[in-house]
Amino acid sequence: MRIMITGASGQLGTELCHLLDERQVDYRMTDSHNLDITNETQVNAYFAGYQPELVYHCAAYTAVDAAEEGAGKKANQTVNVLGTENVAKAAASVGATMVYISTDYVFDGDSQQSYQVEDQPAPRNEYGRAKYEGELAVQKYLQNYYIIRTSWVFGEFGHNFVYTMLKLAKDHDQLTVVDDQFGRPTWTRTLAEFMTYVIDQHLAYGIYHLANQGTCSWFDFATAILANKVVTVSPVTSAEYPQKAWRPRHALLDLSKTEASGFVLPTWQEVLGTFLGELE
Repeated sequence: MRIMITGASGQLGTELCHLLDERQVDYRMTDSHNLDITNETQVNAYFAGYQPELVYHCAAYTAVDAAEEGAGKKANQTVNVLGTENVAKAAASVGATMVYISTDYVFDGDSQQSYQVEDQPAPRNEYGRAKYEGELAVQKYLQNYYIIRTSWVFGEFGHNFVYTMLKLAKDHDQLTVVDDQFGRPTWTRTLAEFMTYVIDQHLAYGIYHLANQGTCSWFDFATAILANKVVTVSPVTSAEYPQKAWRPRHALLDLSKTEASGFVLPTWQEVLGTFLGELE
């Protein structure tokens, strides 16, 4: 199978490349240096030349606060909407299956219940809006697609909350973290494994939710990350820690569809322990 990966040098793309390398699966890696997904002509030419059968679309603009205005807002729209539309159209033109990574931010976060895959998105920040528009583009141009929504992603490659906490703990003996935003942490390894699982197991096309089992607040997550560090972590409210972009207060993705597929989901505590052990 001819496989291509967009955003192959990013946090998730790099994890996916490592997983495929371990399995000795051939693929083409692309990133902004060799494929500008915002350039429709360039994308079409690349697809026409390589004729991929499977596209893992990991490329994304993920600076959530910067996406609210100015140059960041423009980049968010260009990469996450136009870029995704270009890739979806090109994938359709060569009959490729596409795996698109979306986010819990497509939901408003006001529900006290877990969000089902069929629930109506209602994003409240620019990043969530753009990723939802990306979902719509995938659904518009393709029949053979998987949309995988995920949340609170961390892993070995790139910037993420775990690295931020570990770095801050080196220079501070006291930290404050919000305790009124709840979600599900996701290890990039678990996400990459599910991305390949949907293909290997020929799961029904459509939308899936993927995160590790269990829920927590950012404060709970930080406390677990720093459990063995000499630092005090104190809870604060979102009002005490204002951010430019709205953050969902209760964005729990329902995982029942993924569980029903037979994919085994370890808890976030288990995978965090494994990840921290690997860092040491």
